[in-house]
Amino acid sequence: MSRKRNKERQIIQNVSIEAVAAEGNGLAHIDGKVLFVPKCVPGDVVDVQLTRSRKGFMQGDMIRMVKESPIRQKPFCPHYGICGGCTWQALPYDKQLEFKQQQVIDQLTRIGHLTLPPISPILGSERITDYRNKLEFTFSDRRWLFNSERFNPDGTPREFTPEELCGLGFHIPMSFSKVLDIKECRLQKEPSNAIRMFAREYALEHGFRFFDLYNHVGFLRNLMIRSTEDGQFMVNLVIGTQQIGGSPTKHELDDAKGLLNALCQKFPEISSTYLIINNKANDSYDGCRMIHVSGKEFITEKMEDITFRIGPKSFYQTNSLQAYRLYSAVRDFAQPKESEILYDLYTGTGTIALFMARRVKKVIGIEYVEEAVADARINSRDNGIDNAEFFAGDMKDVLDDEFIRKHGKPDIIVLDPPRAGIHPSVAQVILNAAPDRMVYVSCNPASQARDLEILCSRYNILKVQPVDMFPHTQHVENVVLLKKK
Repeated sequence: MSRKRNKERQIIQNVSIEAVAAEGNGLAHIDGKVLFVPKCVPGDVVDVQLTRSRKGFMQGDMIRMVKESPIRQKPFCPHYGICGGCTWQALPYDKQLEFKQQQVIDQLTRIGHLTLPPISPILGSERITDYRNKLEFTFSDRRWLFNSERFNPDGTPREFTPEELCGLGFHIPMSFSKVLDIKECRLQKEPSNAIRMFAREYALEHGFRFFDLYNHVGFLRNLMIRSTEDGQFMVNLVIGTQQIGGSPTKHELDDAKGLLNALCQKFPEISSTYLIINNKANDSYDGCRMIHVSGKEFITEKMEDITFRIGPKSFYQTNSLQAYRLYSAVRDFAQPKESEILYDLYTGTGTIALFMARRVKKVIGIEYVEEAVADARINSRDNGIDNAEFFAGDMKDVLDDEFIRKHGKPDIIVLDPPRAGIHPSVAQVILNAAPDRMVYVSCNPASQARDLEILCSRYNILKVQPVDMFPHTQHVENVVLLKKK
């Protein structure tokens, strides 16, 4: 290893990548400091240009591959390295699972200081491409430009027409205002790619304005494609307005509906379409007006004998096949009994609650998003489940000692919180409720470890089951069973 400096940033040569960090970057050590390098796998030897240097760590970009790791494989996606997704494509899938399993162990022990039982082998995904049931793409009037297309053969800057600058795809990492125009994505089954490409070409042919991400104005804003295992597709077209807080014109509404109708004529697989009007400065759909344009009002996904209704805003695990394996692990850990009361906290659309309902006396589900709670109640009704109740509100406000006195002391609590984990006051109410056992499901083992350290003042960890919901990414789901001491 050697170092040299250029006028801007230091370059470190012959860096040996030792491992994969929790964030998915390659990890090395330089003079006692940790160095994180994206797009590297253990065994790579690379030259690195530093982008950040702090007291305890450094970050850098690979500028030259000196020697490839023997485990490195060729990425399957033509957008690898530029698109922000699927950053682990260069790792064989068995190695991805190995690193994810170790990530769970490291975070639970180092962050939570927890004593763990033997951890079950991670449940790998049955499909490692075409596994997602939802993708969202962004329209942009200033797409990401490659260096190879910026200049003419004589070296002069190239002039672009407005149409050439339009893109429909994913945001570039660390550059939210830029969108990579996606030609092919291997995350969702066809005709997902064909639907996106048709929408892009239709919009250009009709002179529709793509969204201005700098000023938050414009016509076409987002395209969401949802699908089910049995081949149903839902397309949600999100349009913006000419000024923040404004309204689309009748002509714009007609144009948007025309695009959705053209998609339905071209692709008979599309069974539901919606138009969503977002006149805000952010991409959240909260409070946005929705117009059902064609087909059914929802699509459906089955899990055993339960049918889940999925609308344009519904939350449903994005890897349907793995969701079943995840919920099966939760049920196996919980060992529900017909005499017991189960609380499902952060219930979403009630998927876990309804999956467990027929095994217990009563289920109580609590969720922040009111639309999700409405879906949960409809799913409960449509499946003939009459022992499940759902409540909307902030968990720390809803779940208190009085709520538990009113609805019954839980024998089992299932937690599936957002990435940030649970609020300290929620942890205290749970401890006060003192259920016999808990199952904590998390998409972020780091925050899970922090919460478990609190809960383990009165509980022991009996089982740990990692689950891979997102192949080719650093993300990992983890299920933990706790038993009251």
